[in-house]
Amino acid sequence: MKNVLHVLRAERRLSQDDLAKLVDVSRQTINAIEREKYDPSLPLALKIGKVFSKKVEEIFFLEK
Repeated sequence: MKNVLHVLRAERRLSQDDLAKLVDVSRQTINAIEREKYDPSLPLALKIGKVFSKKVEEIFFLEK
């Protein structure tokens, strides 16, 4: 699954560790999501969306 998480994180000047703490996961999980090696669960995707005030589908999307 593609995502723009790294872009949103950079815009907010959040480190991977900062975001991880906000959504209660490890920094490695955030890194894996950004590298598109791991797809977040729905609850995690919703938490991430809430941090950035975005809908899940504005952050995560399927390849065409």
